[in-house]
Amino acid sequence: MTDTLFPPPEPGAAKSGRGNDWRIDRDRARAGGAGAIPSEALEIVDETASTNTDLMARMKALPRERVALGVHAVRAAYRQTAGRGRQGRSWQATPGHALTFSLACVLPRPLAGLAGLSLATGVAVVDALARLAPSEAARLQLKWPNDVLLDGRKLAGILIETAWSTASASAVVIGVGINVRRDEALEADLEAAASTMPAQARGTPPAALSQALPNANLTDTLAVVVKALTEMIERFGAQGFPAFVDRWNAYHAYANREVVLIEKGNEFARGTATGVDGSGQLLLATAAGVRAIATGDVSLRLADDAS
Repeated sequence: MTDTLFPPPEPGAAKSGRGNDWRIDRDRARAGGAGAIPSEALEIVDETASTNTDLMARMKALPRERVALGVHAVRAAYRQTAGRGRQGRSWQATPGHALTFSLACVLPRPLAGLAGLSLATGVAVVDALARLAPSEAARLQLKWPNDVLLDGRKLAGILIETAWSTASASAVVIGVGINVRRDEALEADLEAAASTMPAQARGTPPAALSQALPNANLTDTLAVVVKALTEMIERFGAQGFPAFVDRWNAYHAYANREVVLIEKGNEFARGTATGVDGSGQLLLATAAGVRAIATGDVSLRLADDAS
């Protein structure tokens, strides 16, 4: 793949003084935190179908006995032609505006021990972005199960896939998409599409990191997030999600607010979101008592937004 496949999103767009900041500077990313992984493990390509799909194929090909624990690869792409999120939704992004990458790792945990991994990933992403913009950290929150919010709008999404699992280890690919710079044309398209949908089917409108950090760029964002994910993987491998529960609940965007749970377009539960438990289940206070809701093909909406 060539280094000139895409033009910059807009001439002179970078405000940090680095004219090519719409691309990822490998050396600066490693110096800024991505050095937590081996140099050869960091891959940056112009285009691919899906970084998750790429790394899933690679991890499935690994021998399952005596495989090395920890991070095996981080693969970032400026454009993903078949990028996707939860429930098979497509991830739309313009090169230079969004950071889309996947991280492949092996955790010393069986499949059942991976409960809450996507939520722990969300905590790591928020912690990382808060370090980039500490004065704006209070604007960052988490929406159960897999979204990072900025001012109540979707800043980032997370997709976890398991390549294989044994009694003592699991190979996992963690996909992350972060809106780094605003793409007003794409925002307008998404808003127009949402206006034709019933309220329950609409996604959370987008936000961009540049709204909190004007000089936000892909390089620095990748650096801090990869470092945070590497640290999260080590801690999760040893302790599981219970080590992240308090942090997740501290970032909970809908804490003590009335929400509805939607499955296949239909409401199946309503109540007050009080937090999550040690396995990452959403705790929903209802008239009949507290319900623990597992992740899956379930969408969460504020009650006011779902009607």
